[in-house]
Amino acid sequence: MAVEPLSQKEIEERLSELPGWSLDDGRLTRSYRLDSHFAATSLVVHVARIQEELNHHSELTLGYHSVALAVNTHSAGDAVTDLDVELARRVEAVAPAHGAR
Repeated sequence: MAVEPLSQKEIEERLSELPGWSLDDGRLTRSYRLDSHFAATSLVVHVARIQEELNHHSELTLGYHSVALAVNTHSAGDAVTDLDVELARRVEAVAPAHGAR
């Protein structure tokens, strides 16, 4: 997976494929609402597993009925890279199974 920073245009193109995700303060970000704290906790555990598989970790915040992620690549000067996009894609793939919206 590339660790080269993406251009602003590349980030915008990738974000067009990731509804709900945005660029905020140099990081890809997304918040999810869930029906219960248990569902939110379950999503956090699933995201943690994905992060371990990718060896790439986001700022991950568990709320009462919410989960928020913010990610960029520290080894690329805190820029957004394809590794961040891959993490976002994989989270998007599992979030619906937890009832996330």
